[in-house]
Amino acid sequence: MIGRPRLAVEGLPEYKPGRSAAQAEAEHNLVEAVKLASNENANDPLPSVAKAVAEAASSMNRYPDHRCMEVREALADRHGVGLDQVTVGSGSVGVLQQLFASYVDPGDEVVYPWRSFEVHPVFCAVSAARAVTVPLVDHAFDLDAVATAVTDSTKIVVLSTPNNPTGTVCSTAKLQRLLAAVPDDIIVVVDEAYREFVTDAAVADPIEAIVPEHPNALVLRTFSKAYGLANLRVGYGVGHPGVVGALDKVALPFIVSGIAQVAALASLEPQAAAELSERVAGILAERERVSAAMDEQGWPVVPSQANFVYLPVRAGAMDLFVRLEKQGLVTRPFEGEGVRISLGTPEQNDRLLAALGTFGPAG
Repeated sequence: MIGRPRLAVEGLPEYKPGRSAAQAEAEHNLVEAVKLASNENANDPLPSVAKAVAEAASSMNRYPDHRCMEVREALADRHGVGLDQVTVGSGSVGVLQQLFASYVDPGDEVVYPWRSFEVHPVFCAVSAARAVTVPLVDHAFDLDAVATAVTDSTKIVVLSTPNNPTGTVCSTAKLQRLLAAVPDDIIVVVDEAYREFVTDAAVADPIEAIVPEHPNALVLRTFSKAYGLANLRVGYGVGHPGVVGALDKVALPFIVSGIAQVAALASLEPQAAAELSERVAGILAERERVSAAMDEQGWPVVPSQANFVYLPVRAGAMDLFVRLEKQGLVTRPFEGEGVRISLGTPEQNDRLLAALGTFGPAG
């Protein structure tokens, strides 16, 4: 080890991205593998957005707008909130990192359900915060238990809904009950990276239903998933101006590229909205089809509100992961718990279902 890293960094749990198709091909001598490990949008970028990005390429020699003002204005207009209630960052996870940087001191508590998004323990460790985890119940959040876990030392509560990796959601009524039980000086994050895939009628838009009533609520969203801009890293947060102001203070200079800003603006245009609606409808149809087929095959699939499905096969997780990868299907395992499988194209999903059907849930 060169130099003297912080103790928190030496013992830091490393975030592990999903394995690539190229890794699987090389390791298993495969001709063509399919990556279903990172919850990416399997479709090409929206045509109108791709056109705008191509036209913006000539500006790569210039720094972007640090505050992303045009994107903020467009988002404020879309959501009917004040301009000072919107911040833009490097994906929703980038905004979450800014929240940790601006609010969490060493020794503070951060409460979140587990299992959930794998970056939460990483951010806690970097901040030297105490992670307080609340077990899932039937693969979903127990928000009453989350409220009970909050103490005077709690700074942040983080809720990823739909949850990654289970795909389950929090109803608006339960979120409102949690916010009513949590002191106003604790920030409650509602991370909606998969918002566009939610069809549950019990889930209203928290920007409309929760943020106006609770100044300590912060809603996060991203252009990475439904909009297909994962490579460009742009997301945003909506909350109280005081919270947004704190987030902006710790933002790295020019963290969101100019091309990413152009792509985000183009994604909010009416033409892109029509294209997006068609894409999302296709993904939802595949989610229903794939889930039903897995259920028919006998797999214990969790009803999903995201662009992936989760198989809680517990002790069989690593075996299922390896067997699928040997078939050229790269998924995301959670040892001893389950396997998360991103939805691909209909052809890729057919390939997945055929592979699952060959060895069945009993192996």
